[in-house]
Amino acid sequence: MVPQRGPLLLLALSLGLACAQQTLEEVPVQPGFNAQKVEGRWLTIQLASSRAHLVSPADPLRLGLHSIWTRDEDVTFVLFWTGEGVCQGVNVTVHPTGLQGQFQGSWEGGNSMHVCFVGTDYSNLVLYVRLEDAGEVTSLWALLARTTPGDPTWLGKYLEYVRELRLHKAPVFNLDARCPPAE
Repeated sequence: MVPQRGPLLLLALSLGLACAQQTLEEVPVQPGFNAQKVEGRWLTIQLASSRAHLVSPADPLRLGLHSIWTRDEDVTFVLFWTGEGVCQGVNVTVHPTGLQGQFQGSWEGGNSMHVCFVGTDYSNLVLYVRLEDAGEVTSLWALLARTTPGDPTWLGKYLEYVRELRLHKAPVFNLDARCPPAE
């Protein structure tokens, strides 16, 4: 009798994906992190994900980070969906977890997001985002900078994480400005 390969294949794929996922306790965070110092405009230099299909270059709709702001202890990410005839701003606010440099938030349907500020000199920033959507976990790692092309030292640190965690590079979309006013 030939064993069925379906369950073994599923197990192998699950283990492979698990290697790319890290628990929040395993993710390093910036010692002495000060959220107010990351306020302002940021450009995405590199982006990687545990899921190769997360951001398709063929998709006409793009999501890009514009800036990061704080209010009290909360951190808000200002994002914009852009595409053919579409431009919509989205603010995502996360709250301190009680652990240095770690924040969490949730949105419709019980989905959640955990954010770890892995490392920063406040001109460059390595960010880890763990999204949990209907039981699926996706890890995103981003290298952000105040100006392009960014610091080569920070790029090296970031690429080391990408290699170690076997992440998939994703397309980067930066926005020059907020959505134009409606006519």
